Amino acid sequence: MPGTNLTRAEAAERARIISVESYHVDLDLAGDPETFRARTTVTFSAEAGAHTFIDAITASVDSVTLNGTSLDPAQVSDGERIDLPGLAQHNELVVDSRMYYMNTGEGLHRFVDPVDEQVYLYTQFEVADTRRMFPVFEQPDLKATFQFAVTAPADWDVVSNQPTPEPSPVADGVARWEFSPTPVISCYITALIAGPYVKTTDSLVSSDGRTIDLGLFARRSLFEHVDADEMFEITKRGFEFYESQFGVPYPFEKYDQLFVPQFNAGAMENAGAVTFVEAYVFRSKPAQARVERRAITVLHELAHMWFGDLVTMRWWNDLWLNESFAEYMSTLACAQNTKYTNAWTTFVAGEKSWGYEQDQLPTTHPIKAEIPDLEAVLVNFDGITYAKGASVLKQLVAWVGQEEFMTGLNRYFGKHAWSNTELSDLMAELEAASGRDLKDWSERWLETAGVNTLIPHVATDDDGVITSFAIEQIGQEGHPTLRPHRVAVGFYDHHEDTGRLTRTHRVELDVDGATTEIPQLVGRERPDLVLLNDDDLAYAKIRLDECSQDTAMTHLGDFDESLPRSLVWASAWDAVHDGAGPASEYVRLVLKNVGHETDSTAVQVQLRQLDTALDRYLAPDHADVVREEAADSLWRLTAASEAGSDHQWQFFRAFLRRACTEAQFDRVEGFFNEEGVPEGIELDTDTRWAVLIALVAAGRKGAEDIDRALAQDNTETGAIAAATARAAIPTPEAKAEAWRLIVDEGALPNSQQEAAIAGFFRVHDDALVTPYASRYFDAVTGVWTGRTHELAQQIAVGLFPSAVGQDTVDAAQAFLDRLDPALSGLRRIVLERQDAARRAVRAQAVDAAAVQDSASDTPEAGR
Repeated sequence: MPGTNLTRAEAAERARIISVESYHVDLDLAGDPETFRARTTVTFSAEAGAHTFIDAITASVDSVTLNGTSLDPAQVSDGERIDLPGLAQHNELVVDSRMYYMNTGEGLHRFVDPVDEQVYLYTQFEVADTRRMFPVFEQPDLKATFQFAVTAPADWDVVSNQPTPEPSPVADGVARWEFSPTPVISCYITALIAGPYVKTTDSLVSSDGRTIDLGLFARRSLFEHVDADEMFEITKRGFEFYESQFGVPYPFEKYDQLFVPQFNAGAMENAGAVTFVEAYVFRSKPAQARVERRAITVLHELAHMWFGDLVTMRWWNDLWLNESFAEYMSTLACAQNTKYTNAWTTFVAGEKSWGYEQDQLPTTHPIKAEIPDLEAVLVNFDGITYAKGASVLKQLVAWVGQEEFMTGLNRYFGKHAWSNTELSDLMAELEAASGRDLKDWSERWLETAGVNTLIPHVATDDDGVITSFAIEQIGQEGHPTLRPHRVAVGFYDHHEDTGRLTRTHRVELDVDGATTEIPQLVGRERPDLVLLNDDDLAYAKIRLDECSQDTAMTHLGDFDESLPRSLVWASAWDAVHDGAGPASEYVRLVLKNVGHETDSTAVQVQLRQLDTALDRYLAPDHADVVREEAADSLWRLTAASEAGSDHQWQFFRAFLRRACTEAQFDRVEGFFNEEGVPEGIELDTDTRWAVLIALVAAGRKGAEDIDRALAQDNTETGAIAAATARAAIPTPEAKAEAWRLIVDEGALPNSQQEAAIAGFFRVHDDALVTPYASRYFDAVTGVWTGRTHELAQQIAVGLFPSAVGQDTVDAAQAFLDRLDPALSGLRRIVLERQDAARRAVRAQAVDAAAVQDSASDTPEAGR
């Protein structure tokens, strides 16, 4: 049997042979901290005489009984699958097994809270980790009902997809919970969360008149920081919006939301029991961008209750539709039915920039990707699946109309409730509702890869009156498809009396083909700035003409609205990322204008991209000077910001990251001693950790300081920060110890491993990590084949050599040339990291040329 990497062909064959009716899963969680007992009864029909298998990643299998006949576990089970020969037309399978508790955020994860030693459990099953908790036919199209019975400590809360029943005592301090069966759902959205969680409750009335109970859960030591009012308010707004738009009531009996420890993703759409990463519980002041992102995430998971849970993809090649739909609907709901009305600006600044970047990688793929096996889908939770897909859906809605789109969805949900579908099923309903033929649109947008670039070509006479205006559309290398776009063109003028950059004219049109003439703009006076894709209707990169570029450099902070400013920000970053503009110019643009930005997510994204430009894209000959000046500028931005504002907080944190001279380290050390802290900056626990990590990386603090900080903050969040700090100690011994824990031994739980990887490359002297470049390529294949996916992916992505140079590109190529083709997931990761290294080499060359040109233009250059 070929193991854990289920192929689409295997899944299709199994779905042809069997149809699953029900699971009854009896779990004993009251004993051993390493493993737990699962007794699983599955009823299913099959083609008589056929042979198949059930997925089960087990510690041991005590017994397998098929239709009353005992099968020898040693013969039919290999720890990953259980062979099922000689099937009858109607079958009952009973498996007694022991399963592993995990510390990787996959399967049934077990966590011990360092604050009070309490044990907390939760499940994470997507894509294919249900089989780590009980034997299951692990594919989305074999839906069934699931009934859980759980034996656990009596003082625990036990939560699953169905309402929690009253427990029955079974022994001293031990109780049993018997849940009712779920509706017919896919296995990956089943869930179990257990432990001494603290909860608060609320309720709402669904559109069909039912009362839906709402629960909100977190660990005891964290619960005081949960913002229940905000969570319940966003949730209720989401219910109201989705039930109104879809015309379909919420499909489940209750709706619990649970913050769980050491969670790998942002959240998971388990039916009626959504889990969230604890980073969304803010024990210290967050950036407003994080608060808004949490609201989007709440609405994203709620949208999945209809699209993904009620109606589910047949196979993972339609994962994009699942995630794109939830991302689009959550942003729409946020913008139209919550206080976060700038959600589409947030989308442009955050999600859409992710999509553009992903779409230019050598591993880009059509939105509708071919997924031959689980290995392929595990690395496909990417910017195409989420951000590009959502952008394209937004464009589709603009084309067919929101009302028609929702009418199509209503028909889709009504026709396919509790079943599985493919893209064609949704397209049929949207075509019927809108009266449009979507075949050509689907082929060009969903079945081809790459992002188009739109370029304005403006000609004027001597008086500045436009004589011709055209939009050129180009493809990208290897992906030449030109697509139809619904585009707005905005004219903006700067008014000296108000100091504002204001839109004075707008025209909306369809762009298709290589050149689109716009005669309606001829005869108008040329504006200070021409903005293609104004209002962000299309998924396309834009370029600014020279006049508009000059205006943007001078007046980017003067836009009346945040959305056009975000589009110009994106255009500026694209130029640097594509090697079309020098990084040092981008650095100046950001530092000059980011203080005028009004959108928190836009500030966050610009500061993150500033980090990339400073770390990787600057010409080496002047990089140190630019970095020092950037840190000084960030400090000036901090000092100039309103006390206590979001801007001040973000600029302060950025200064901590970018401090690089002794004078700047002196300032940070003052913060550690509570000296020179700007008014409005609270040195709360998490900010103290940020200060300490900066000082550790600078060699000003060390292991004893980290130990003292952890003793004062002996929490999971503290442990994560300490892991980053220890890996950031700037000595060869500390780097060797971090490498040993992460790579050689795999000794850290998922959250701390991720943190340690971040600290490993937090260096001011690249020589400390240079020796690990070759060690990465020597070790990563063994890591990939020997660890669970989440841990392996953290290492493969996070420890790729950080040095910018052709040597890194060449070493990656040599590795790829010898890599086993079967390891497609690892190949994809290394290809993407190699592309990032190649871009950095090109960006440094462009920046160096710009510096040289600038020097040759100075008067001194001619002397």
